[in-house]
Amino acid sequence: MQILGIIFGSVIVAMAFNLFLIPHEILSSGLSGISMIFGILTPINTGIVNFLLNLPLLILGYLKLGRKFIIHTILSVTVISIGLYTVPVITMAHDIILSSIFGGVVAGIGIGIIFRCQGSSGGLDVIGMLIARKKDFPIGTMLTMMNAAIILISGLLFNWDTALYTMVSIFVTGKVVDAVYTHHEKLTLMIVTQKGEEMREHLLGNIYRGVTVFDGMGGFTNEKRKILMTVISRYELGVVKTLISEIDSSAFVNITETVEVMGLFHKPRV
Repeated sequence: MQILGIIFGSVIVAMAFNLFLIPHEILSSGLSGISMIFGILTPINTGIVNFLLNLPLLILGYLKLGRKFIIHTILSVTVISIGLYTVPVITMAHDIILSSIFGGVVAGIGIGIIFRCQGSSGGLDVIGMLIARKKDFPIGTMLTMMNAAIILISGLLFNWDTALYTMVSIFVTGKVVDAVYTHHEKLTLMIVTQKGEEMREHLLGNIYRGVTVFDGMGGFTNEKRKILMTVISRYELGVVKTLISEIDSSAFVNITETVEVMGLFHKPRV
Protein backbone atom coordinates (compact mmCIF):
# COMPACT_ATOMS: atom_id res chain seq x y z
CA MET A 1 0.00 0.00 0.00
CA GLN A 2 2.85 2.40 0.76
CA ILE A 3 4.38 1.84 -2.68
CA LEU A 4 1.05 2.56 -4.38
CA GLY A 5 0.57 5.66 -2.21
CA ILE A 6 3.99 7.02 -3.16
CA ILE A 7 3.34 6.41 -6.87
CA PHE A 8 -0.10 8.05 -6.62
CA GLY A 9 1.21 11.07 -4.70
CA SER A 10 4.14 11.50 -7.09
CA VAL A 11 1.86 11.47 -10.14
CA ILE A 12 -0.28 14.16 -8.49
CA VAL A 13 2.83 16.33 -7.93
CA ALA A 14 3.88 15.96 -11.59
CA MET A 15 0.39 16.90 -12.75
CA ALA A 16 0.39 19.98 -10.50
CA PHE A 17 3.62 21.15 -12.11
CA ASN A 18 2.72 20.51 -15.76
CA LEU A 19 -0.95 21.54 -15.62
CA PHE A 20 -0.88 24.55 -13.28
CA LEU A 21 2.59 25.90 -12.50
CA ILE A 22 4.91 25.44 -15.49
CA PRO A 23 2.47 26.89 -18.10
CA HIS A 24 2.57 30.22 -16.18
CA GLU A 25 6.30 29.93 -15.32
CA ILE A 26 5.41 29.61 -11.63
CA LEU A 27 8.12 27.72 -9.77
CA SER A 28 7.96 25.09 -7.07
CA SER A 29 10.24 25.06 -4.02
CA GLY A 30 13.67 23.47 -3.66
CA LEU A 31 15.29 21.38 -6.38
CA SER A 32 11.97 21.04 -8.19
CA GLY A 33 11.95 24.82 -8.63
CA ILE A 34 15.51 24.77 -9.98
CA SER A 35 14.51 21.97 -12.37
CA MET A 36 11.58 24.05 -13.59
CA ILE A 37 13.93 27.00 -14.26
CA PHE A 38 16.11 24.76 -16.45
CA GLY A 39 13.03 23.39 -18.18
CA ILE A 40 11.72 26.87 -18.95
CA LEU A 41 15.01 28.44 -20.07
CA THR A 42 16.54 25.45 -21.91
CA PRO A 43 15.33 22.69 -24.25
CA ILE A 44 16.10 20.12 -21.54
CA ASN A 45 12.99 18.45 -20.14
CA THR A 46 12.13 19.33 -16.53
CA GLY A 47 11.83 15.65 -15.57
CA ILE A 48 15.36 14.84 -16.74
CA VAL A 49 16.84 17.81 -14.83
CA ASN A 50 14.87 16.91 -11.70
CA PHE A 51 16.22 13.35 -11.75
CA LEU A 52 19.84 14.42 -12.38
CA LEU A 53 19.80 17.02 -9.59
CA ASN A 54 18.36 14.54 -7.08
CA LEU A 55 20.60 11.61 -8.05
CA PRO A 56 23.72 12.58 -6.00
CA LEU A 57 21.57 13.44 -2.97
CA LEU A 58 19.78 10.10 -3.19
CA ILE A 59 23.08 8.20 -3.34
CA LEU A 60 24.40 10.12 -0.32
CA GLY A 61 21.11 9.69 1.53
CA TYR A 62 21.11 5.95 0.91
CA LEU A 63 24.49 5.73 2.62
CA LYS A 64 23.58 7.98 5.58
CA LEU A 65 19.81 7.65 6.16
CA GLY A 66 17.38 4.81 6.66
CA ARG A 67 17.25 2.35 3.75
CA LYS A 68 13.46 2.23 3.51
CA PHE A 69 13.06 6.02 3.55
CA ILE A 70 15.59 6.49 0.76
CA ILE A 71 14.17 3.66 -1.36
CA HIS A 72 10.74 5.28 -1.13
CA THR A 73 12.29 8.67 -1.92
CA ILE A 74 14.09 7.25 -4.98
CA LEU A 75 10.77 5.81 -6.16
CA SER A 76 9.04 9.16 -5.67
CA VAL A 77 11.74 11.15 -7.50
CA THR A 78 11.71 8.64 -10.36
CA VAL A 79 7.92 8.72 -10.74
CA ILE A 80 7.82 12.54 -10.54
CA SER A 81 10.58 12.81 -13.14
CA ILE A 82 8.80 10.37 -15.49
CA GLY A 83 5.54 12.23 -14.92
CA LEU A 84 7.12 15.59 -15.75
CA TYR A 85 8.51 14.03 -18.91
CA THR A 86 5.30 12.31 -20.07
CA VAL A 87 2.43 14.51 -18.83
CA PRO A 88 1.82 17.22 -21.46
CA VAL A 89 2.22 20.84 -20.37
CA ILE A 90 -1.33 22.17 -20.68
CA THR A 91 -2.78 25.42 -19.34
CA MET A 92 -5.68 24.20 -17.22
CA ALA A 93 -6.52 27.70 -15.92
CA HIS A 94 -5.65 30.89 -17.78
CA ASP A 95 -5.83 33.01 -14.61
CA ILE A 96 -2.34 32.98 -13.09
CA ILE A 97 -3.62 33.57 -9.55
CA LEU A 98 -5.93 30.57 -9.72
CA SER A 99 -3.11 28.50 -11.21
CA SER A 100 -0.67 29.43 -8.44
CA ILE A 101 -3.22 28.62 -5.73
CA PHE A 102 -4.60 25.40 -7.17
CA GLY A 103 -1.14 24.29 -8.31
CA GLY A 104 0.06 24.74 -4.74
CA VAL A 105 -2.96 22.86 -3.37
CA VAL A 106 -2.55 19.90 -5.74
CA ALA A 107 1.23 19.73 -5.18
CA GLY A 108 0.68 19.90 -1.40
CA ILE A 109 -1.79 17.00 -1.52
CA GLY A 110 0.67 14.88 -3.50
CA ILE A 111 3.63 15.67 -1.23
CA GLY A 112 1.51 15.05 1.87
CA ILE A 113 0.55 11.60 0.57
CA ILE A 114 4.22 10.81 -0.09
CA PHE A 115 5.12 11.84 3.48
CA ARG A 116 2.36 9.64 4.87
CA CYS A 117 3.85 6.68 3.02
CA GLN A 118 7.26 7.15 4.69
CA GLY A 119 8.98 8.82 1.75
CA SER A 120 9.79 12.26 0.43
CA SER A 121 9.90 14.00 -2.93
CA GLY A 122 13.69 14.36 -2.66
CA GLY A 123 15.73 17.54 -2.81
CA LEU A 124 15.58 19.68 0.31
CA ASP A 125 13.94 16.94 2.41
CA VAL A 126 17.02 14.76 1.98
CA ILE A 127 19.37 17.69 2.63
CA GLY A 128 17.48 18.52 5.84
CA MET A 129 17.67 14.94 7.09
CA LEU A 130 21.41 14.76 6.38
CA ILE A 131 22.16 18.03 8.20
CA ALA A 132 19.98 17.04 11.18
CA ARG A 133 22.08 13.89 11.60
CA LYS A 134 25.27 15.94 12.02
CA LYS A 135 24.21 18.97 14.02
CA ASP A 136 21.26 20.62 15.75
CA PHE A 137 20.46 22.88 12.79
CA PRO A 138 17.05 24.57 12.40
CA ILE A 139 15.83 22.76 9.30
CA GLY A 140 12.82 25.05 8.90
CA THR A 141 15.09 28.11 8.68
CA MET A 142 17.27 26.41 6.08
CA LEU A 143 14.28 25.44 3.95
CA THR A 144 12.90 28.97 4.14
CA MET A 145 16.25 30.42 3.01
CA MET A 146 16.50 27.97 0.12
CA ASN A 147 12.97 28.73 -1.02
CA ALA A 148 13.65 32.46 -0.72
CA ALA A 149 16.59 31.94 -3.08
CA ILE A 150 14.27 30.24 -5.60
CA ILE A 151 11.86 33.19 -5.41
CA LEU A 152 14.72 35.67 -5.89
CA ILE A 153 16.02 33.74 -8.92
CA SER A 154 12.48 33.68 -10.32
CA GLY A 155 12.22 37.45 -9.99
CA LEU A 156 15.61 38.09 -11.61
CA LEU A 157 15.11 35.68 -14.52
CA PHE A 158 11.47 36.34 -15.29
CA ASN A 159 9.65 39.17 -13.52
CA TRP A 160 8.70 40.05 -9.98
CA ASP A 161 5.02 39.32 -10.56
CA THR A 162 5.99 35.73 -11.33
CA ALA A 163 8.20 35.68 -8.23
CA LEU A 164 5.27 36.74 -6.04
CA TYR A 165 3.01 34.14 -7.63
CA THR A 166 5.73 31.58 -6.89
CA MET A 167 5.70 32.73 -3.26
CA VAL A 168 1.93 32.21 -3.13
CA SER A 169 2.27 28.71 -4.59
CA ILE A 170 5.03 27.69 -2.15
CA PHE A 171 3.06 29.07 0.81
CA VAL A 172 -0.12 27.21 -0.21
CA THR A 173 1.84 23.98 -0.79
CA GLY A 174 3.32 24.17 2.71
CA LYS A 175 -0.06 24.76 4.34
CA VAL A 176 -1.68 21.86 2.49
CA VAL A 177 1.20 19.51 3.34
CA ASP A 178 0.75 20.39 7.02
CA ALA A 179 -2.98 19.76 6.72
CA VAL A 180 -2.49 16.37 5.05
CA TYR A 181 0.40 15.31 7.26
CA THR A 182 1.33 17.45 10.27
CA HIS A 183 5.00 16.62 10.76
CA HIS A 184 5.75 19.53 13.12
CA GLU A 185 3.89 17.93 16.05
CA LYS A 186 6.03 16.04 18.56
CA LEU A 187 5.15 12.63 20.01
CA THR A 188 6.54 10.76 23.01
CA LEU A 189 6.87 6.99 22.68
CA MET A 190 7.18 4.60 25.64
CA ILE A 191 8.21 1.17 24.34
CA VAL A 192 8.05 -1.83 26.69
CA THR A 193 9.93 -4.84 25.31
CA GLN A 194 11.94 -7.91 26.29
CA LYS A 195 14.39 -7.13 23.46
CA GLY A 196 15.65 -3.85 24.86
CA GLU A 197 19.21 -3.87 23.53
CA GLU A 198 18.19 -4.97 20.04
CA MET A 199 15.43 -2.34 20.00
CA ARG A 200 17.81 0.41 21.17
CA GLU A 201 20.40 -0.39 18.51
CA HIS A 202 17.76 -0.64 15.77
CA LEU A 203 16.17 2.71 16.63
CA LEU A 204 19.47 4.56 17.00
CA GLY A 205 20.69 3.12 13.72
CA ASN A 206 17.66 4.28 11.72
CA ILE A 207 16.36 7.50 13.28
CA TYR A 208 18.20 10.63 14.40
CA ARG A 209 16.55 10.93 17.81
CA GLY A 210 17.96 10.01 21.19
CA VAL A 211 16.61 7.07 23.20
CA THR A 212 16.47 6.72 27.00
CA VAL A 213 16.37 3.20 28.47
CA PHE A 214 14.83 2.23 31.84
CA ASP A 215 14.64 -1.08 33.67
CA GLY A 216 11.13 -2.41 34.16
CA MET A 217 9.24 -5.44 35.38
CA GLY A 218 5.93 -6.96 34.32
CA GLY A 219 3.27 -6.37 36.98
CA PHE A 220 1.63 -9.78 36.51
CA THR A 221 4.55 -11.91 35.30
CA ASN A 222 7.41 -10.34 37.31
CA GLU A 223 9.52 -10.70 34.16
CA LYS A 224 12.23 -8.13 33.56
CA ARG A 225 11.69 -5.79 30.62
CA LYS A 226 13.28 -2.68 29.15
CA ILE A 227 11.37 0.57 28.73
CA LEU A 228 12.62 2.82 25.94
CA MET A 229 11.50 6.44 25.74
CA THR A 230 12.02 8.67 22.72
CA VAL A 231 10.49 11.86 21.32
CA ILE A 232 9.92 12.06 17.58
CA SER A 233 8.07 14.23 15.11
CA ARG A 234 4.75 13.00 13.74
CA TYR A 235 6.51 12.87 10.37
CA GLU A 236 8.59 9.94 11.66
CA LEU A 237 5.83 7.96 13.37
CA GLY A 238 5.18 5.54 10.51
CA VAL A 239 8.88 4.76 10.16
CA VAL A 240 9.35 4.22 13.91
CA LYS A 241 6.31 1.93 14.20
CA THR A 242 7.74 -0.21 11.41
CA LEU A 243 11.17 -0.31 13.10
CA ILE A 244 9.61 -1.42 16.39
CA SER A 245 7.60 -4.22 14.79
CA GLU A 246 10.72 -5.47 12.97
CA ILE A 247 12.39 -6.23 16.32
CA ASP A 248 9.44 -7.07 18.58
CA SER A 249 5.96 -7.23 17.08
CA SER A 250 4.47 -7.86 20.55
CA ALA A 251 6.09 -4.81 22.19
CA PHE A 252 3.77 -2.55 24.17
CA VAL A 253 3.95 1.01 22.80
CA ASN A 254 2.30 4.06 24.34
CA ILE A 255 2.17 7.10 22.02
CA THR A 256 1.25 10.50 23.45
CA GLU A 257 1.25 14.03 22.04
CA THR A 258 4.03 16.25 23.42
CA VAL A 259 3.26 19.88 24.21
CA GLU A 260 6.83 21.14 24.26
CA VAL A 261 10.40 19.83 24.06
CA MET A 262 13.30 21.46 25.91
CA GLY A 263 16.95 20.58 25.39
CA LEU A 264 18.55 18.70 22.51
CA PHE A 265 15.80 17.17 20.38
CA HIS A 266 18.17 15.47 17.91
CA LYS A 267 20.52 12.56 18.45
CA PRO A 268 23.62 13.72 20.39
CA ARG A 269 26.79 13.99 18.34
CA VAL A 270 29.47 11.41 19.07
